[in-house]
Amino acid sequence: MTGAFDLSFEALPDRIAIFPLTGVLLLPRGDLPLNIFEPRYLNMVEDALAGSRMIGMIQPTVHESEDDNPPVYRTGCAGRIVRFEETGDGRYLINLRGVCRFDAVKELPLCRGYRPVTPDWSPFRADMDEESGTCLDRERLLDGLRSYFDAQRIDADWNAIEASPDERLITCLAMICPFAPPEKQALLEAPTLAERGAVLTTLVEMNVHGQTGDETARQ
Repeated sequence: MTGAFDLSFEALPDRIAIFPLTGVLLLPRGDLPLNIFEPRYLNMVEDALAGSRMIGMIQPTVHESEDDNPPVYRTGCAGRIVRFEETGDGRYLINLRGVCRFDAVKELPLCRGYRPVTPDWSPFRADMDEESGTCLDRERLLDGLRSYFDAQRIDADWNAIEASPDERLITCLAMICPFAPPEKQALLEAPTLAERGAVLTTLVEMNVHGQTGDETARQ
């Protein structure tokens, strides 16, 4: 379903600020709350609000680095600021709604401390359309997910999970599950929703088996 404020593919900007965060995943039509407090990222939000309201979430390739501007993966996902709040102590609380993935083809000079890039949206045009059929093996995913949530001590509303449509289920789980950064990137780069669902199921099962193996080794 297209909302009144949704962008068309042709309206996507030819320049976008990136916000590198390790282990943070945004996917199309996903919602990501962010607490912004660094001066350069406060500037980024102000400039985004004055323009397209778009910010590109992307992961650094180096997960432990003292570099203020570490190298990043080529592929990220752009989100549009749909909620915005100022706090009394100088922070911005924003909510990004995922719009479309992009490849960062060229990094531009720093702007007010943050990093803009030239994005290539063309490989991800299909992100703008909701997908219905995914061939998701829901039973297999949910069976693994119960063990995974138990191991991670995550409480879940199983009625809501079981009632969620495939795309919402895959997107929410991919974003909230505490997978390792390369695993998050694999979910982001899965070409289609069906393939992302398969990657998600595999990651859940691998993490469950890893937990079981570790516990067995300690006994």
